[in-house]
Amino acid sequence: MYRRIHINSEIKNIAIVEKLVEEICDHIFGGKELHGNILISVLEAVTNCIIHGNKRDINKIVIIEIEASREIIKFIIRDEGEGFDISSIPDPTKSENIENPHGRGIFLMKKLTDRFEYNYENRSFILSFYPEKYREFV
Repeated sequence: MYRRIHINSEIKNIAIVEKLVEEICDHIFGGKELHGNILISVLEAVTNCIIHGNKRDINKIVIIEIEASREIIKFIIRDEGEGFDISSIPDPTKSENIENPHGRGIFLMKKLTDRFEYNYENRSFILSFYPEKYREFV
């Protein structure tokens, strides 16, 4: 299954993405085992693209591509911003960053995905999940 959608950079469009994640999860494994991890990770990436990448400019879009099968569910989420150096994002678990609101979304994406990548050239998050790891629970 392959899907590609474009949304403009308005927070209200996160509801479209939420529905899309639910569709994908239901289609691939009909269960909820990965739903929470996928939903949080994808929404964090989309929110990051809207707020930080596109600076809430409703004339800019966020592109979401989904490649989904029983073996892998991959989301490629891209904005029209300038990109960023992922190594410059502070670790929110370090004591000096506890009060800092930045970096939490990246941290969550890294922890909740089976594979996390950020491609600076394409300004895209690549979030991969392997449903087979969870198949024994279905």
